[in-house]
Amino acid sequence: MTGAASPVPLVIPCVDIQSGRAVRLYEGDPDRETVYFDSPLDAARHWAGLGAGLVHLVDLDAATGRGENRGVIRRVAADLGESGVEVEVGGGIRDRETAEELLGAGVHRVVIGTAAVRDPGLVRDLIDAHGPERVVVSLDARGLEVATHGWAQGSGLTVADLTPTLAGAGLETLIFTDVTRDGTLKGLDRELMRTVRRLWTNTLIVGGGVATLDDVRLLAEEGIQGAIVGRAIYEGTLSYPVTGL
Repeated sequence: MTGAASPVPLVIPCVDIQSGRAVRLYEGDPDRETVYFDSPLDAARHWAGLGAGLVHLVDLDAATGRGENRGVIRRVAADLGESGVEVEVGGGIRDRETAEELLGAGVHRVVIGTAAVRDPGLVRDLIDAHGPERVVVSLDARGLEVATHGWAQGSGLTVADLTPTLAGAGLETLIFTDVTRDGTLKGLDRELMRTVRRLWTNTLIVGGGVATLDDVRLLAEEGIQGAIVGRAIYEGTLSYPVTGL
């Protein structure tokens, strides 16, 4: 898929996992959480039951170095896989062993964040071994400066610095998250989305601030293929499945 406009952008439900529960953070702060489901499996089943073909899981504890929820993730992947629903997983995947363990456990594709910034060769190696359909990179940024380690640290690098290397590694799908708007329901920053669209011409999925149907329309207008959405669909400011475009 190229950067051509999608008439119906894909809205991907997000299940963030912290301390074994499905939560949503405000601006990525692990101490500012809202618990939506005690069970991440129940949350994932909820969105699958409403028609989601892909669910985005984030292991927040692994991303921040506070622990990990790999057992929960394996159960979700196995359960949803039985009904043909795919799962992608991000958070704390910083070496090939972890990525391949998840891929072997039924996860459809792994999302590499910090490691893609620190070690772009890992992205190339995983794509060479498993194909571009099983590997995604997530660049999480304040403005265009990429943050790492669960958004806690600045990298000193921008999206523009990294995208040529990622394209050269064979990456097809990039996730870009606006950290300053994630979990805030402030809406997408159109100019920022437009800039990132220019920098990445393959498949682009965005996140951070999606609040209403107007944000989904913005995706279509800017030729962005989809968005990862959490709080808006949990709290109902955006209906799911999305209709009315």
